[in-house]
Formats: sequence, structure tokens, C-alpha cells
Amino acid sequence: MSLFRTKNLDEMIAHSRKPSGLAKVLGPFDLILMGIGAIVGTGIFVLTGTGAVTAGPALTLSFIVAAIACGFAALCYAEFASTVPVAGSIYTYTYATLGELAAWMIGWDLLLEYGLATSAVSVGWSGYFQSLIAGFGLHLPVELTAAPGALPGVTTYINLPALCIMLVLTAMLGWGVRESARLNNIMVAIKVGVVLLFILVGARHVEPANWQPFMPFGYHGMLTASALVFFAFIGFDAVTSAAEEVKRPERDLPIGIIGSLAACTVLYVIVSAIMTGIVPHKQFLGIDHPVSLALKHAGENWFAGFVDLGAILGMTTVILVMAYGQTRIIFAMSRDGLLPKRLSNVHPRLKTPFFATWLVGIIFGLIAAVVPLNVLTELINIGTLAAFSLVSVAVIIMRKKRPDLKRAFRCPGVPVVPALAVAFCVMLMVYLSAFTWVAFGVWLLLGLAVYFGYARKHSLLNK
Repeated sequence: MSLFRTKNLDEMIAHSRKPSGLAKVLGPFDLILMGIGAIVGTGIFVLTGTGAVTAGPALTLSFIVAAIACGFAALCYAEFASTVPVAGSIYTYTYATLGELAAWMIGWDLLLEYGLATSAVSVGWSGYFQSLIAGFGLHLPVELTAAPGALPGVTTYINLPALCIMLVLTAMLGWGVRESARLNNIMVAIKVGVVLLFILVGARHVEPANWQPFMPFGYHGMLTASALVFFAFIGFDAVTSAAEEVKRPERDLPIGIIGSLAACTVLYVIVSAIMTGIVPHKQFLGIDHPVSLALKHAGENWFAGFVDLGAILGMTTVILVMAYGQTRIIFAMSRDGLLPKRLSNVHPRLKTPFFATWLVGIIFGLIAAVVPLNVLTELINIGTLAAFSLVSVAVIIMRKKRPDLKRAFRCPGVPVVPALAVAFCVMLMVYLSAFTWVAFGVWLLLGLAVYFGYARKHSLLNK
């Protein structure tokens, strides 16, 4: 039965060396900045406040625990990405190890994760954008600033800025990956500069007394915050989606994955330590701009505007990279026959999956415009944790099935490191709410219905 059959790995590797229609223009520096672009955004500018309320100054440990979970998974990703440099990320790797049904389900999971991530971040982008222009005395009509019902007691119809930023970035992605990478690199450089400047300015105002008690809510609070701020690390896996557009994927993909994750972990730990050292953790309750709040608390009002700009650029790159990753997963699933063929058509001049890019941009732009997304962080997290667990299991299986396979990068300590990745991911999933588990289950059941109703019948492997 096709749902348990795997794709021929040797054919996949041979296929990766043939022209796919996508332009090979990305190098290791582009991939590291792509990873940083996807990671540094909502996590550092928004979730640090919520994490501080949950864990107190131990938020630094929360980030480290989440980073360890991601680090183990990143080593597994790097082995697969360097061995099978094919578009589709973990969907493709699962197809080669666990079979078509498992691949479909994880691909379906990633469609939710990446899509809702772009929608959620677009809503956050809208809030920072409105705050920025308000500093110049400009205000949008309140009816056009939020989704219906998002503001209690206020009539709103649509979040117009969220829709607009999605459409603008969709146009960039549709125009070409080289142009999108250049825009991403510029914005990443600016926002990392803003974060580094915050570290230099904020370090002078740290009061060590604010770090006491260091763990006011115990290990439970620290681990609960880890499950929450895990969202802050989502994005490094999007680097693997660029596999067929990388000049030297065997070397460059591991560099991009591990390099971007390491850089962001250092930034997160330092920023969270400075924030909680400036402002007592209880004062972050209900605050969606914790970094700028810390600067205002320190009397550095002149720099708060720069932080808002950094947040806007940070969220812009997250939307750009996550939307890019989603379109490449759709491209791979369509090429395998599991989704309609038109979704893998490449524009003859622009060399991008033009139709799929615009379809994704419009659908999730409309979701951002009309749906309040205040509970999506946990739903996105559980999907990502499930994906990381699967890729770790797949590495162990592939080592057993194909020990002879040439691997440009080998995950160290197999099977211990992949097993630790699964253990850490499952531990963080346990700390997510019951509502999140129910919602995730409903989405997976819907995916099963689509698979047996359409995908299995049209699968190239089944034919």
C-alpha cells in the first residue's frame, strides 16, 4: 500500500542534482541570515514579556532549554538536509523513511504551522506599525486596524495593515528568490543592529536586585515558559526548504541551520537577562512591547522608536521566510501528486512557484485580516514540536536502513542525540494546554480526510 511505502532515496538524491526549474542562487551567508530572519522577530520583541511573567528572571533558562531542544533537532535536520538536498524540508525526509502517510501528515502539519505563523506575525507587525506612525501623528481609522471582535467594545472590520504587509511580501517572493534574499539580508542586518544596540544601552541600567528571586515560580514556571518561548526559535527549519536553490547544499545547509540557531540563542539569553534586570518581571504583565518598555523604564525614551522599527523589520523577515518555506513545502507535495499539479508549476521567467506563492499570501493574509489570533502561539508550537520529533526518529531509522549512504554532515551521537531531541520536544508538548492538543487533533483528522479523499488517489508513488 502506498501509504506505507517510502520514496526511493537514491532516486531522490539523483533528482536533487538535476535542474528543477528553481534558481540556485543562495550561499551559506544567505542561509544564516535567512535563519536569523525567520527566528528573530515576535519571540524577542513580544514573547519575552509573556515569558518573564511566567518564569521571572529564570526566563534565560527557559530560552536555554528551548534552544537545547531545537539544537538536538537541528543536528538531525542538518544530516538530512545535506544528504537529501530536496525542497520540502521534513516532509521530504519523512517520505524517504516513514512512508507516504506519515509524510502527508507532517506536510499537512507544516502547512498549518507556517501559514498561521505568517498570519500571527502579520497581526503583531500591524500593532507595531500603528504604534510607529502614531509617533508622527498619523492614525488609521479604527475600523481598519483590527479583526472583528479583536478590540472589546470597539467596532472593527479588518486588519488592513496585516493584509497589506502579507500582499507586499508575497509580491516580493513571487518576483524572485534572489531579490527576496537581498531584502531579507538588509532587514536582518538592521534588526540585529537594533538588538545589539539595546544590549549596549540596556546593560548600563541593570539592577541585579531585580534578578532575585531568580526562579520565583519554580521549575514548573521555567518549563512552562520554555514551551511558550519555543515559538521564538521556529524558523531555522525553514532554511532546509531552500535546498534546491542553494549553490552547495551539502556544505551550506548545515552551516545555515546550526549557525542561525546558535546566533539567535546567544541574543535571546542576553536580551532576556537585561530586560528582567531593568524591569521587575511582574511589570511585564499584559505588555506586548517588552523591549521598548525596558528602555522607557530606564529613561532611554529616545531609543524606544528605534526598537519599534527593529520590531517591524524583525517581524517582516519572519513573515517573508516562513511564507517562503511554506510555498516550497507545497511545491514538493504538489510535485509528488499529493496536491494539485498547478501548485508546483514554476514561472518560466521568474523561476518561482508563482501561483502557489500568491495563493498562500492571499489566504493567510485574509486570515490575518479578519481572525483574532491571540491563541495561535501554542497551536503553532505543538505542530513544530511534533515535526522536530519526527525528523529525529527518521535519522535513527535511516542510519539503520542505509548505513552505506554518503552523508556530507553526520549528526553526532546517534541514536542518543535524536532520542534526546524527541525527549525534550515531548516534554515541552506536555506543558501546552488541553485546548491546544484538541485543536491540533482536529487539524490532523481533517488532514486524514483530505489524504484519503484526494491525495492518495493522485499520488505518483501510488500510480
